[in-house]
Amino acid sequence: MKKLLLIWMLVCISQLAVFAQDRITGHNFATRSEVIAQNGMAATSHPLATQVALDILKDGGSATDAAIAANAVLGLMEPTGCGIGGDLFAIVWDAESQQLHGLNASGRSPESLTREYFLENDYEFIPSFGALPVSVPGAVDGWFELHDKFGVLDMESILDPAINYAREGFPVTELIAYYLDRSVSRIGHFPNFKETYMPTGEMPAKGEIFRNPYLANTYETLAEEGRDAFYKGDIARIIEAYIHENGGFLSYEDMAAHSSEWVDPVSTNYRGYDIWELPPNGQGIAALQILNILEGYDIASKGLYSKEYIHLFVEAKKLAYEDRATYYADMDFANVPLEQLISKEYADKRRQLIDPGRASTQLEPGQPEGPNTIYLTTADKNGNMVSLIQSNYRGMGSGMTPPELGFVLQNRGEGFTLEPNHLNTYEPGKRPFHTIIPAFITRDGEPWVSFGVMGGGMQPQGHAQIVINMIDFGMNLQEAGDAPRIYHRGSSQPTGQQMTDGGVVMLESGFPYETIRELVKMGHQMQWIVGPFGGYQAIMWDAENQVYYGASESRKDGQAAGY
Repeated sequence: MKKLLLIWMLVCISQLAVFAQDRITGHNFATRSEVIAQNGMAATSHPLATQVALDILKDGGSATDAAIAANAVLGLMEPTGCGIGGDLFAIVWDAESQQLHGLNASGRSPESLTREYFLENDYEFIPSFGALPVSVPGAVDGWFELHDKFGVLDMESILDPAINYAREGFPVTELIAYYLDRSVSRIGHFPNFKETYMPTGEMPAKGEIFRNPYLANTYETLAEEGRDAFYKGDIARIIEAYIHENGGFLSYEDMAAHSSEWVDPVSTNYRGYDIWELPPNGQGIAALQILNILEGYDIASKGLYSKEYIHLFVEAKKLAYEDRATYYADMDFANVPLEQLISKEYADKRRQLIDPGRASTQLEPGQPEGPNTIYLTTADKNGNMVSLIQSNYRGMGSGMTPPELGFVLQNRGEGFTLEPNHLNTYEPGKRPFHTIIPAFITRDGEPWVSFGVMGGGMQPQGHAQIVINMIDFGMNLQEAGDAPRIYHRGSSQPTGQQMTDGGVVMLESGFPYETIRELVKMGHQMQWIVGPFGGYQAIMWDAENQVYYGASESRKDGQAAGY
Protein backbone atom coordinates (compact mmCIF):
# COMPACT_ATOMS: atom_id res chain seq x y z
CA MET A 1 0.00 0.00 0.00
CA LYS A 2 2.82 2.40 0.92
CA LYS A 3 4.55 1.58 -2.37
CA LEU A 4 1.40 2.36 -4.37
CA LEU A 5 0.97 5.63 -2.48
CA LEU A 6 4.56 6.62 -3.25
CA ILE A 7 4.05 5.87 -6.94
CA TRP A 8 0.84 7.90 -6.95
CA MET A 9 2.62 10.84 -5.29
CA LEU A 10 5.47 10.72 -7.83
CA VAL A 11 2.96 10.72 -10.68
CA CYS A 12 1.18 13.73 -9.17
CA ILE A 13 4.47 15.60 -8.75
CA SER A 14 5.50 14.85 -12.33
CA GLN A 15 2.13 16.10 -13.60
CA LEU A 16 2.49 19.27 -11.57
CA ALA A 17 5.92 19.80 -13.13
CA VAL A 18 4.41 19.40 -16.59
CA PHE A 19 1.59 21.80 -15.83
CA ALA A 20 4.07 24.31 -14.36
CA GLN A 21 5.88 24.36 -17.70
CA ASP A 22 2.77 24.70 -19.85
CA ARG A 23 2.31 27.96 -21.74
CA ILE A 24 -1.12 29.51 -21.98
CA THR A 25 -0.41 30.59 -25.55
CA GLY A 26 1.80 29.18 -28.25
CA HIS A 27 4.11 26.17 -28.24
CA ASN A 28 5.32 24.73 -24.94
CA PHE A 29 8.93 24.67 -26.13
CA ALA A 30 9.01 28.48 -26.35
CA THR A 31 11.06 29.98 -23.53
CA ARG A 32 9.04 33.21 -23.46
CA SER A 33 6.84 35.47 -25.56
CA GLU A 34 8.27 37.73 -28.24
CA VAL A 35 9.40 41.21 -27.24
CA ILE A 36 7.36 43.95 -28.96
CA ALA A 37 8.29 47.64 -29.23
CA GLN A 38 7.62 50.62 -31.49
CA ASN A 39 10.80 52.69 -31.62
CA GLY A 40 13.74 50.33 -31.72
CA MET A 41 14.89 46.80 -31.00
CA ALA A 42 18.13 44.98 -30.27
CA ALA A 43 18.79 41.27 -29.90
CA THR A 44 22.27 40.08 -28.92
CA SER A 45 23.85 37.15 -27.12
CA HIS A 46 24.53 39.18 -23.96
CA PRO A 47 21.99 41.29 -22.00
CA LEU A 48 24.47 44.08 -21.27
CA ALA A 49 25.31 44.38 -24.98
CA THR A 50 21.60 44.56 -25.78
CA GLN A 51 21.18 47.36 -23.23
CA VAL A 52 24.10 49.28 -24.72
CA ALA A 53 22.54 48.98 -28.18
CA LEU A 54 19.24 50.34 -26.82
CA ASP A 55 21.03 53.25 -25.15
CA ILE A 56 22.64 54.13 -28.48
CA LEU A 57 19.25 54.01 -30.22
CA LYS A 58 17.67 56.19 -27.54
CA ASP A 59 20.49 58.71 -27.96
CA GLY A 60 19.57 59.11 -31.62
CA GLY A 61 21.96 56.56 -33.06
CA SER A 62 21.13 54.45 -36.09
CA ALA A 63 20.70 50.69 -36.15
CA THR A 64 24.25 50.55 -37.49
CA ASP A 65 25.60 52.61 -34.59
CA ALA A 66 23.83 50.29 -32.16
CA ALA A 67 25.18 47.19 -33.89
CA ILE A 68 28.78 48.45 -33.73
CA ALA A 69 28.41 49.43 -30.07
CA ALA A 70 26.95 46.02 -29.21
CA ASN A 71 29.67 44.20 -31.16
CA ALA A 72 32.37 46.14 -29.29
CA VAL A 73 30.80 45.18 -25.96
CA LEU A 74 30.52 41.54 -27.03
CA GLY A 75 34.20 41.51 -28.03
CA LEU A 76 34.92 42.37 -24.40
CA MET A 77 32.25 40.29 -22.64
CA GLU A 78 32.07 37.29 -24.99
CA PRO A 79 35.65 36.81 -26.20
CA THR A 80 34.84 33.11 -26.54
CA GLY A 81 32.83 33.96 -29.63
CA CYS A 82 34.08 37.20 -31.13
CA GLY A 83 36.44 40.15 -30.97
CA ILE A 84 38.38 42.59 -33.11
CA GLY A 85 40.90 39.87 -33.90
CA GLY A 86 38.22 38.30 -36.12
CA ASP A 87 36.10 38.95 -39.20
CA LEU A 88 32.64 40.40 -39.78
CA PHE A 89 29.75 40.06 -42.23
CA ALA A 90 26.58 42.15 -42.31
CA ILE A 91 23.35 42.69 -44.22
CA VAL A 92 21.79 46.14 -43.77
CA TRP A 93 18.27 47.21 -44.72
CA ASP A 94 18.47 50.90 -45.58
CA ALA A 95 15.03 52.46 -45.11
CA GLU A 96 15.87 55.51 -47.23
CA SER A 97 16.83 53.60 -50.38
CA GLN A 98 14.57 50.63 -49.57
CA GLN A 99 17.45 48.30 -50.39
CA LEU A 100 19.60 45.62 -48.80
CA HIS A 101 23.37 46.14 -48.64
CA GLY A 102 25.88 43.39 -47.93
CA LEU A 103 29.30 43.80 -46.36
CA ASN A 104 32.06 41.20 -46.51
CA ALA A 105 34.63 42.29 -43.91
CA SER A 106 36.70 39.13 -43.93
CA GLY A 107 40.49 39.22 -44.05
CA ARG A 108 42.95 37.64 -46.42
CA SER A 109 45.83 35.22 -45.98
CA PRO A 110 49.42 36.48 -45.61
CA GLU A 111 51.10 37.30 -48.92
CA SER A 112 54.39 35.72 -47.82
CA LEU A 113 52.89 32.36 -46.82
CA THR A 114 52.49 29.79 -49.59
CA ARG A 115 50.90 26.38 -49.93
CA GLU A 116 54.37 24.99 -50.62
CA TYR A 117 55.45 26.00 -47.10
CA PHE A 118 52.82 23.71 -45.60
CA LEU A 119 53.69 20.82 -47.91
CA GLU A 120 57.44 21.19 -47.39
CA ASN A 121 56.91 21.07 -43.63
CA ASP A 122 54.72 17.95 -43.82
CA TYR A 123 51.39 19.59 -43.00
CA GLU A 124 48.39 17.60 -44.22
CA PHE A 125 46.06 20.44 -43.27
CA ILE A 126 46.37 23.94 -41.85
CA PRO A 127 46.60 23.74 -38.04
CA SER A 128 43.82 25.06 -35.82
CA PHE A 129 45.93 27.08 -33.40
CA GLY A 130 49.10 29.12 -33.32
CA ALA A 131 50.39 31.66 -35.83
CA LEU A 132 49.95 29.75 -39.10
CA PRO A 133 46.13 29.93 -39.41
CA VAL A 134 46.04 33.68 -38.64
CA SER A 135 44.60 35.82 -41.42
CA VAL A 136 44.05 39.59 -41.47
CA PRO A 137 41.36 40.53 -38.91
CA GLY A 138 38.63 42.36 -40.81
CA ALA A 139 36.14 43.36 -38.09
CA VAL A 140 37.53 46.83 -37.32
CA ASP A 141 37.51 47.85 -40.97
CA GLY A 142 33.99 46.43 -41.13
CA TRP A 143 32.89 48.71 -38.28
CA PHE A 144 34.23 51.79 -40.00
CA GLU A 145 32.81 50.82 -43.40
CA LEU A 146 29.38 50.37 -41.84
CA HIS A 147 29.73 53.62 -39.92
CA ASP A 148 30.85 55.63 -42.95
CA LYS A 149 27.81 54.47 -44.91
CA PHE A 150 25.06 54.29 -42.28
CA GLY A 151 26.38 55.80 -39.04
CA VAL A 152 24.95 58.86 -37.27
CA LEU A 153 26.79 59.21 -33.96
CA ASP A 154 30.57 59.64 -33.78
CA MET A 155 32.73 56.60 -33.05
CA GLU A 156 33.78 58.00 -29.67
CA SER A 157 30.16 57.86 -28.50
CA ILE A 158 29.64 54.43 -30.03
CA LEU A 159 32.70 52.83 -28.40
CA ASP A 160 32.47 54.66 -25.08
CA PRO A 161 30.21 52.06 -23.36
CA ALA A 162 32.59 49.22 -24.23
CA ILE A 163 35.57 51.28 -23.05
CA ASN A 164 33.88 51.96 -19.72
CA TYR A 165 32.98 48.31 -19.18
CA ALA A 166 36.52 47.27 -20.08
CA ARG A 167 38.00 49.61 -17.48
CA GLU A 168 35.41 49.29 -14.71
CA GLY A 169 34.61 45.61 -15.21
CA PHE A 170 31.51 43.49 -15.73
CA PRO A 171 30.16 40.24 -14.24
CA VAL A 172 30.90 37.14 -16.33
CA THR A 173 27.80 35.22 -17.38
CA GLU A 174 27.26 31.50 -16.92
CA LEU A 175 27.81 30.22 -20.45
CA ILE A 176 30.79 32.49 -21.13
CA ALA A 177 32.45 31.36 -17.89
CA TYR A 178 32.06 27.77 -19.07
CA TYR A 179 33.66 28.46 -22.46
CA LEU A 180 36.44 30.60 -20.97
CA ASP A 181 37.42 27.73 -18.72
CA ARG A 182 37.44 25.29 -21.64
CA SER A 183 39.72 27.61 -23.63
CA VAL A 184 42.61 27.40 -21.18
CA SER A 185 43.61 23.84 -22.07
CA ARG A 186 43.61 24.62 -25.79
CA ILE A 187 45.25 28.03 -26.05
CA GLY A 188 46.23 29.10 -22.55
CA HIS A 189 49.89 28.31 -23.17
CA PHE A 190 50.35 30.92 -25.92
CA PRO A 191 52.29 34.08 -24.98
CA ASN A 192 50.25 36.89 -23.38
CA PHE A 193 47.01 34.91 -23.26
CA LYS A 194 47.07 34.51 -19.47
CA GLU A 195 48.27 38.06 -18.93
CA THR A 196 45.19 39.28 -20.80
CA TYR A 197 42.47 36.88 -19.66
CA MET A 198 43.85 35.35 -16.45
CA PRO A 199 45.55 38.21 -14.57
CA THR A 200 44.76 36.50 -11.24
CA GLY A 201 46.05 33.14 -12.47
CA GLU A 202 42.54 31.75 -12.99
CA MET A 203 39.82 32.29 -15.55
CA PRO A 204 36.95 34.37 -14.10
CA ALA A 205 34.03 32.27 -12.85
CA LYS A 206 30.33 33.04 -13.20
CA GLY A 207 29.49 36.30 -11.46
CA GLU A 208 33.07 37.43 -11.00
CA ILE A 209 34.03 40.90 -12.21
CA PHE A 210 36.44 40.89 -15.13
CA ARG A 211 38.35 43.86 -16.55
CA ASN A 212 40.37 44.20 -19.73
CA PRO A 213 42.31 47.51 -19.56
CA TYR A 214 44.37 46.53 -22.61
CA LEU A 215 41.24 46.32 -24.75
CA ALA A 216 40.00 49.61 -23.28
CA ASN A 217 43.19 51.26 -24.51
CA THR A 218 42.81 49.70 -27.95
CA TYR A 219 39.20 50.83 -28.25
CA GLU A 220 40.17 54.34 -27.18
CA THR A 221 42.80 54.44 -29.91
CA LEU A 222 40.25 53.37 -32.51
CA ALA A 223 37.72 55.93 -31.29
CA GLU A 224 40.25 58.76 -31.42
CA GLU A 225 42.37 57.86 -34.46
CA GLY A 226 40.09 55.73 -36.65
CA ARG A 227 40.57 52.48 -38.55
CA ASP A 228 44.06 53.34 -39.81
CA ALA A 229 45.33 53.15 -36.22
CA PHE A 230 44.55 49.44 -36.40
CA TYR A 231 45.78 48.65 -39.92
CA LYS A 232 48.55 51.19 -40.48
CA GLY A 233 49.65 52.26 -37.00
CA ASP A 234 51.31 50.82 -33.93
CA ILE A 235 48.66 48.12 -33.50
CA ALA A 236 49.56 46.61 -36.88
CA ARG A 237 53.27 46.73 -36.04
CA ILE A 238 52.69 45.02 -32.68
CA ILE A 239 50.68 42.28 -34.40
CA GLU A 240 53.39 41.76 -37.04
CA ALA A 241 56.20 41.49 -34.48
CA TYR A 242 54.23 39.11 -32.28
CA ILE A 243 53.18 36.82 -35.12
CA HIS A 244 56.71 36.62 -36.53
CA GLU A 245 58.11 35.84 -33.06
CA ASN A 246 55.72 32.90 -32.93
CA GLY A 247 56.56 31.46 -36.33
CA GLY A 248 53.85 33.09 -38.41
CA PHE A 249 53.71 35.20 -41.56
CA LEU A 250 51.07 37.91 -41.13
CA SER A 251 52.79 41.25 -41.78
CA TYR A 252 52.28 44.96 -41.41
CA GLU A 253 51.93 45.12 -45.21
CA ASP A 254 49.14 42.53 -45.11
CA MET A 255 47.32 44.64 -42.53
CA ALA A 256 47.85 47.91 -44.40
CA ALA A 257 46.55 46.45 -47.66
CA HIS A 258 43.29 45.20 -46.16
CA SER A 259 39.89 46.44 -47.31
CA SER A 260 36.32 45.24 -46.88
CA GLU A 261 33.99 44.70 -49.82
CA TRP A 262 30.41 45.83 -50.30
CA VAL A 263 28.57 43.01 -52.05
CA ASP A 264 25.07 42.39 -53.35
CA PRO A 265 23.15 39.90 -51.19
CA VAL A 266 21.70 36.95 -53.11
CA SER A 267 18.33 35.32 -52.60
CA THR A 268 15.86 32.61 -53.38
CA ASN A 269 12.11 32.81 -53.07
CA TYR A 270 10.65 30.26 -50.66
CA ARG A 271 6.87 30.03 -50.86
CA GLY A 272 6.49 33.76 -51.49
CA TYR A 273 9.24 35.01 -49.17
CA ASP A 274 12.67 36.17 -50.37
CA ILE A 275 15.47 34.70 -48.22
CA TRP A 276 18.71 36.71 -48.46
CA GLU A 277 22.29 35.59 -47.82
CA LEU A 278 25.74 36.84 -48.79
CA PRO A 279 27.68 35.19 -51.64
CA PRO A 280 30.85 33.13 -50.97
CA ASN A 281 33.48 33.08 -49.45
CA GLY A 282 30.79 32.39 -46.83
CA GLN A 283 28.46 29.41 -46.68
CA GLY A 284 25.16 31.30 -46.70
CA ILE A 285 23.96 30.03 -50.06
CA ALA A 286 23.86 26.51 -48.59
CA ALA A 287 20.71 27.60 -46.74
CA LEU A 288 19.22 28.76 -50.05
CA GLN A 289 20.08 25.44 -51.69
CA ILE A 290 18.45 23.49 -48.85
CA LEU A 291 15.28 25.58 -49.09
CA ASN A 292 15.13 25.27 -52.88
CA ILE A 293 15.25 21.48 -52.61
CA LEU A 294 12.66 21.31 -49.80
CA GLU A 295 10.26 23.64 -51.60
CA GLY A 296 9.34 20.67 -53.76
CA TYR A 297 7.71 18.90 -50.79
CA ASP A 298 4.62 19.65 -48.71
CA ILE A 299 6.59 20.23 -45.53
CA ALA A 300 3.72 21.79 -43.59
CA SER A 301 1.62 18.63 -43.77
CA LYS A 302 4.41 16.43 -42.40
CA GLY A 303 4.98 18.24 -39.10
CA LEU A 304 8.06 19.28 -37.12
CA TYR A 305 8.47 15.95 -35.30
CA SER A 306 7.81 13.61 -38.22
CA LYS A 307 10.35 11.17 -39.58
CA GLU A 308 9.40 12.29 -43.10
CA TYR A 309 10.32 15.94 -42.52
CA ILE A 310 13.54 15.18 -40.67
CA HIS A 311 14.61 12.67 -43.34
CA LEU A 312 13.96 15.11 -46.19
CA PHE A 313 15.73 17.93 -44.37
CA VAL A 314 18.82 15.84 -43.71
CA GLU A 315 18.97 14.57 -47.29
CA ALA A 316 18.60 18.09 -48.70
CA LYS A 317 21.35 19.27 -46.36
CA LYS A 318 23.66 16.49 -47.54
CA LEU A 319 23.20 17.54 -51.16
CA ALA A 320 23.81 21.21 -50.44
CA TYR A 321 26.91 20.50 -48.36
CA GLU A 322 28.49 18.39 -51.08
CA ASP A 323 28.39 21.52 -53.22
CA ARG A 324 29.59 23.58 -50.26
CA ALA A 325 32.68 21.37 -49.95
CA THR A 326 33.39 21.66 -53.67
CA TYR A 327 32.46 25.13 -54.91
CA TYR A 328 32.36 27.67 -52.06
CA ALA A 329 35.46 29.88 -52.09
CA ASP A 330 36.74 33.44 -52.46
CA MET A 331 35.12 34.62 -55.69
CA ASP A 332 38.14 36.82 -56.47
CA PHE A 333 40.12 33.61 -56.95
CA ALA A 334 37.49 31.08 -58.03
CA ASN A 335 34.83 30.88 -60.71
CA VAL A 336 31.98 29.97 -58.36
CA PRO A 337 28.81 29.07 -60.37
CA LEU A 338 26.70 31.11 -57.95
CA GLU A 339 23.57 31.67 -60.01
CA GLN A 340 23.37 28.04 -61.02
CA LEU A 341 23.85 26.74 -57.48
CA ILE A 342 20.89 28.71 -56.14
CA SER A 343 18.62 28.25 -59.15
CA LYS A 344 15.32 26.38 -58.99
CA GLU A 345 16.26 24.26 -62.01
CA TYR A 346 19.40 23.01 -60.30
CA ALA A 347 17.41 22.23 -57.15
CA ASP A 348 14.96 20.19 -59.22
CA LYS A 349 17.82 18.03 -60.50
CA ARG A 350 19.33 17.54 -57.06
CA ARG A 351 15.96 16.71 -55.51
CA GLN A 352 15.67 13.68 -57.79
CA LEU A 353 18.58 12.08 -55.89
CA ILE A 354 16.61 11.85 -52.63
CA ASP A 355 15.14 8.46 -51.75
CA PRO A 356 12.04 9.25 -49.62
CA GLY A 357 12.46 6.04 -47.65
CA ARG A 358 16.20 5.59 -47.25
CA ALA A 359 19.18 7.62 -46.03
CA SER A 360 21.95 8.23 -48.57
CA THR A 361 25.45 7.10 -47.65
CA GLN A 362 27.51 8.55 -50.46
CA LEU A 363 26.87 11.56 -52.64
CA GLU A 364 28.76 13.60 -55.18
CA PRO A 365 28.63 17.35 -55.74
CA GLY A 366 26.36 18.48 -58.53
CA GLN A 367 27.49 19.73 -61.91
CA PRO A 368 26.04 23.23 -62.19
CA GLU A 369 26.49 24.76 -65.58
CA GLY A 370 28.31 28.01 -66.27
CA PRO A 371 30.36 27.07 -57.96
CA ASN A 372 31.97 29.60 -32.49
CA THR A 373 30.54 33.11 -33.18
CA ILE A 374 28.21 35.90 -32.12
CA TYR A 375 25.18 37.12 -34.00
CA LEU A 376 23.27 40.31 -33.29
CA THR A 377 20.56 42.32 -34.94
CA THR A 378 19.32 45.87 -34.40
CA ALA A 379 16.54 48.09 -35.73
CA ASP A 380 15.91 51.81 -35.30
CA LYS A 381 12.92 54.18 -35.32
CA ASN A 382 13.52 55.08 -38.97
CA GLY A 383 13.07 51.52 -40.19
CA ASN A 384 16.76 50.62 -40.67
CA MET A 385 17.71 47.06 -39.71
CA VAL A 386 21.12 45.40 -39.33
CA SER A 387 21.91 41.68 -39.44
CA LEU A 388 25.50 41.26 -38.22
CA ILE A 389 27.67 38.27 -37.42
CA GLN A 390 31.24 38.33 -36.12
CA SER A 391 33.66 35.67 -34.96
CA ASN A 392 37.20 34.60 -34.14
CA TYR A 393 36.53 30.95 -35.11
CA ARG A 394 36.92 27.99 -32.75
CA GLY A 395 35.77 30.09 -29.83
CA MET A 396 38.67 32.30 -28.83
CA GLY A 397 40.53 31.89 -32.10
CA SER A 398 44.15 30.99 -32.72
CA GLY A 399 45.41 31.69 -29.20
CA MET A 400 47.71 34.36 -30.62
CA THR A 401 47.34 37.27 -28.16
CA PRO A 402 49.45 40.30 -29.13
CA PRO A 403 50.93 42.03 -26.07
CA GLU A 404 48.82 44.67 -24.32
CA LEU A 405 46.15 44.89 -27.02
CA GLY A 406 43.44 42.90 -25.21
CA PHE A 407 42.25 40.45 -27.88
CA VAL A 408 43.05 37.15 -29.58
CA LEU A 409 43.62 36.86 -33.33
CA GLN A 410 41.38 34.61 -35.39
CA ASN A 411 42.35 31.29 -36.98
CA ARG A 412 40.21 31.56 -40.12
CA GLY A 413 43.09 30.35 -42.27
CA GLU A 414 42.17 26.89 -41.08
CA GLY A 415 39.22 27.17 -43.45
CA PHE A 416 41.47 26.63 -46.48
CA THR A 417 42.24 23.21 -47.88
CA LEU A 418 45.69 22.11 -49.07
CA GLU A 419 44.22 19.94 -51.83
CA PRO A 420 45.67 20.83 -55.24
CA ASN A 421 43.37 22.42 -57.82
CA HIS A 422 40.54 22.90 -55.32
CA LEU A 423 38.68 26.23 -55.50
CA ASN A 424 39.34 26.80 -51.78
CA THR A 425 42.96 25.69 -51.74
CA TYR A 426 45.39 27.95 -49.88
CA GLU A 427 46.78 30.90 -51.83
CA PRO A 428 48.46 34.13 -50.63
CA GLY A 429 46.14 37.12 -50.31
CA LYS A 430 43.02 34.95 -50.49
CA ARG A 431 39.97 34.95 -48.24
CA PRO A 432 39.29 31.54 -46.67
CA PHE A 433 36.01 29.64 -46.73
CA HIS A 434 33.94 31.20 -43.97
CA THR A 435 31.25 29.74 -41.73
CA ILE A 436 29.69 32.94 -40.32
CA ILE A 437 26.62 34.18 -42.20
CA PRO A 438 23.96 36.84 -41.54
CA ALA A 439 20.49 36.45 -43.03
CA PHE A 440 17.46 38.54 -43.92
CA ILE A 441 13.93 37.92 -45.20
CA THR A 442 11.85 40.31 -47.27
CA ARG A 443 8.24 40.01 -48.40
CA ASP A 444 6.98 41.82 -51.49
CA GLY A 445 10.10 43.97 -51.44
CA GLU A 446 9.58 45.08 -47.85
CA PRO A 447 11.71 44.15 -44.81
CA TRP A 448 10.36 41.34 -42.66
CA VAL A 449 12.95 39.46 -40.57
CA SER A 450 16.62 40.07 -39.75
CA PHE A 451 18.06 36.91 -38.18
CA GLY A 452 21.01 34.62 -37.69
CA VAL A 453 22.01 31.33 -36.11
CA MET A 454 25.48 30.84 -34.62
CA GLY A 455 27.51 27.65 -34.67
CA GLY A 456 29.92 26.67 -37.48
CA GLY A 457 28.45 24.14 -39.89
CA MET A 458 25.11 24.40 -38.07
CA GLN A 459 24.47 27.87 -39.43
CA PRO A 460 22.96 27.16 -42.89
CA GLN A 461 21.01 24.28 -41.37
CA GLY A 462 19.77 26.63 -38.66
CA HIS A 463 18.84 29.35 -41.16
CA ALA A 464 16.79 26.91 -43.20
CA GLN A 465 15.03 25.59 -40.10
CA ILE A 466 14.12 29.10 -38.89
CA VAL A 467 12.55 29.83 -42.28
CA ILE A 468 10.70 26.51 -42.32
CA ASN A 469 9.50 26.94 -38.74
CA MET A 470 7.97 30.32 -39.53
CA ILE A 471 6.68 29.78 -43.06
CA ASP A 472 5.72 26.09 -43.10
CA PHE A 473 4.91 25.45 -39.45
CA GLY A 474 3.46 28.89 -38.64
CA MET A 475 5.63 29.60 -35.59
CA ASN A 476 6.18 33.08 -34.24
CA LEU A 477 9.62 34.66 -34.06
CA GLN A 478 10.44 33.32 -30.59
CA GLU A 479 9.06 29.84 -31.21
CA ALA A 480 10.99 29.55 -34.48
CA GLY A 481 14.26 29.88 -32.56
CA ASP A 482 13.29 27.81 -29.52
CA ALA A 483 11.96 24.81 -31.47
CA PRO A 484 14.18 21.72 -31.22
CA ARG A 485 16.73 21.57 -34.03
CA ILE A 486 18.15 19.07 -36.45
CA TYR A 487 21.90 18.95 -36.99
CA HIS A 488 23.59 16.71 -39.54
CA ARG A 489 27.35 16.35 -39.57
CA GLY A 490 29.13 14.70 -42.47
CA SER A 491 31.79 12.10 -41.83
CA SER A 492 34.48 14.14 -43.56
CA GLN A 493 34.84 17.55 -41.97
CA PRO A 494 37.91 19.12 -43.64
CA THR A 495 36.96 21.60 -46.32
CA GLY A 496 37.02 20.04 -49.73
CA GLN A 497 36.12 16.47 -48.75
CA GLN A 498 32.83 14.76 -49.39
CA MET A 499 30.67 12.56 -47.18
CA THR A 500 31.42 8.86 -47.57
CA ASP A 501 29.22 7.03 -45.04
CA GLY A 502 26.10 9.12 -44.51
CA GLY A 503 27.39 11.07 -41.54
CA VAL A 504 25.43 11.35 -38.30
CA VAL A 505 22.12 12.98 -37.40
CA MET A 506 21.81 14.73 -34.04
CA LEU A 507 18.39 15.77 -32.77
CA GLU A 508 18.00 18.27 -29.98
CA SER A 509 15.95 17.44 -26.88
CA GLY A 510 12.25 17.45 -27.68
CA PHE A 511 12.04 15.03 -30.59
CA PRO A 512 10.15 11.85 -29.62
CA TYR A 513 12.01 8.59 -29.32
CA GLU A 514 9.60 6.94 -31.75
CA THR A 515 10.77 9.33 -34.47
CA ILE A 516 14.41 8.59 -33.73
CA ARG A 517 13.75 4.86 -33.92
CA GLU A 518 12.04 5.24 -37.30
CA LEU A 519 14.96 7.28 -38.64
CA VAL A 520 17.34 4.50 -37.62
CA LYS A 521 15.19 2.07 -39.61
CA MET A 522 15.59 4.37 -42.61
CA GLY A 523 19.37 4.04 -42.36
CA HIS A 524 20.29 7.23 -40.49
CA GLN A 525 23.10 7.06 -37.97
CA MET A 526 21.85 8.83 -34.84
CA GLN A 527 24.04 10.38 -32.16
CA TRP A 528 23.34 12.05 -28.83
CA ILE A 529 25.26 15.24 -28.26
CA VAL A 530 25.03 18.40 -26.17
CA GLY A 531 25.64 21.90 -27.44
CA PRO A 532 26.21 22.17 -31.22
CA PHE A 533 22.74 23.43 -32.10
CA GLY A 534 23.69 27.10 -32.29
CA GLY A 535 22.29 30.32 -30.91
CA TYR A 536 19.68 32.63 -32.43
CA GLN A 537 18.64 36.27 -32.47
CA ALA A 538 16.01 37.89 -34.65
CA ILE A 539 13.99 41.05 -35.24
CA MET A 540 10.77 41.14 -37.27
CA TRP A 541 9.05 44.23 -38.66
CA ASP A 542 5.24 44.19 -38.50
CA ALA A 543 4.27 46.70 -41.17
CA GLU A 544 0.56 46.53 -40.35
CA ASN A 545 0.94 47.50 -36.69
CA GLN A 546 4.17 49.47 -37.19
CA VAL A 547 6.03 47.57 -34.45
CA TYR A 548 9.16 45.45 -34.09
CA TYR A 549 9.20 41.95 -32.65
CA GLY A 550 12.40 40.68 -31.03
CA ALA A 551 13.56 37.19 -30.08
CA SER A 552 16.54 35.56 -28.42
CA GLU A 553 16.79 32.09 -26.90
CA SER A 554 17.74 29.93 -23.96
CA ARG A 555 20.75 28.26 -25.59
CA LYS A 556 22.81 31.42 -24.98
CA ASP A 557 22.97 34.16 -22.35
CA GLY A 558 21.29 36.62 -24.71
CA GLN A 559 18.40 39.05 -24.63
CA ALA A 560 16.03 40.80 -27.00
CA ALA A 561 14.77 44.18 -25.83
CA GLY A 562 13.14 47.26 -27.29
CA TYR A 563 11.67 50.62 -26.40
